[in-house]
Amino acid sequence: MINKVILVGNVGADPEVRSLESGVKTARVRIATTERFYNRQTNETTEQTEWHTIIFWRGLADVVDKYVRKGSQIYVEGSIHYREWQGNDGQRHFVTEITASELKLLGRRQDGGQQSQYQQPQQPQQYVRQPEPQYTAPQYPAPAPAPAPQPAPAPVVPPVGDDDLPF
Repeated sequence: MINKVILVGNVGADPEVRSLESGVKTARVRIATTERFYNRQTNETTEQTEWHTIIFWRGLADVVDKYVRKGSQIYVEGSIHYREWQGNDGQRHFVTEITASELKLLGRRQDGGQQSQYQQPQQPQQYVRQPEPQYTAPQYPAPAPAPAPQPAPAPVVPPVGDDDLPF
């Protein structure tokens, strides 16, 4: 079974970051994704915006705390979860959340709509190109030439004399 969600959207408000009693850090972020639909009959484009609640834990919550702000554009992978609880007023409440397993910082909107890139700090990776293996065709001895075919010997017919004829 697969429970995977991939979202790219803009953060609607600064993240809510807190630490639990155990010291584990968590962050809650609301992001908006917008789909645009074009109606050929009316020549109009309509937009549908969905809001998603993303929950980050531990190291991802640290990254969110340091780098994500209102207007940031982020890429999130995670899994969808549903919760329900009963409030003080006796009403049942339902919530849908995405528990993040991966985060990529794509950019941040600033005044004037300009984009600037924020990258998550990463360990520099070194790639060493391995020499390509040299493949050679296997060496087999050349086949010996086939012997020339020998002509079949002519049948030997004994000489027949007039005395040997039965009639």
